[in-house]
Amino acid sequence: MNKKAMDTLTYGLYVLTARENERDNGCIVNTAFQVTSRPNRIAFAVNQSNLTHDMLLRTGRCNLSVLSTEAPFDLFERFGFQTGKDADKFKDFSDCKRAENGIYYITKGTKAYLSCEAESMLSLETHTLFVVRVKDMDVLSDAESLTYDYYHAHIKPVGYGAEAASEDQKIFRCNTCGYEFVGDSLPADFVCPICGAKANNFRSVESLIS
Repeated sequence: MNKKAMDTLTYGLYVLTARENERDNGCIVNTAFQVTSRPNRIAFAVNQSNLTHDMLLRTGRCNLSVLSTEAPFDLFERFGFQTGKDADKFKDFSDCKRAENGIYYITKGTKAYLSCEAESMLSLETHTLFVVRVKDMDVLSDAESLTYDYYHAHIKPVGYGAEAASEDQKIFRCNTCGYEFVGDSLPADFVCPICGAKANNFRSVESLIS
């Protein structure tokens, strides 16, 4: 079995936002797709260790900001490389606006946003797959939608999150937030220090020095 086949699947990058008890939060997700057009429904997967996951689970309401190729790296640092359990991700952040549902969406580096209400969900070990109905939406930019490959090739600084790897070491990248672990092998019980993803959410990538 050639596990590299998984790398041929395409991914976008999005900021999922929620609001509960006057608190706002958001996280990066990389799996979202349309499932029906009448009515408009989309589905996306969210890591169960994320605060945004729990807020959506309880409130059933969210916004999904579709990031564009103009998204700056600091957007990923804010919403992907820290946890809302320890930090207020919207503190001193002005590149956002409240939609009609009262939840923030991102305005900078964003192609479009969708306001959603959850209809069903499925627990998948580390993640929950949410199926939501789109209640409102708008296009904000003519820029191209951001793909996971474009992010790694053009936005994320080379070597970010990883120490220099020697020739005999490997790099294991988190599929959720992009954190990179360097070592001979990834421990089976390893947990991403940024987003909380488990070891089975990492994939091996080529050494940075190759």
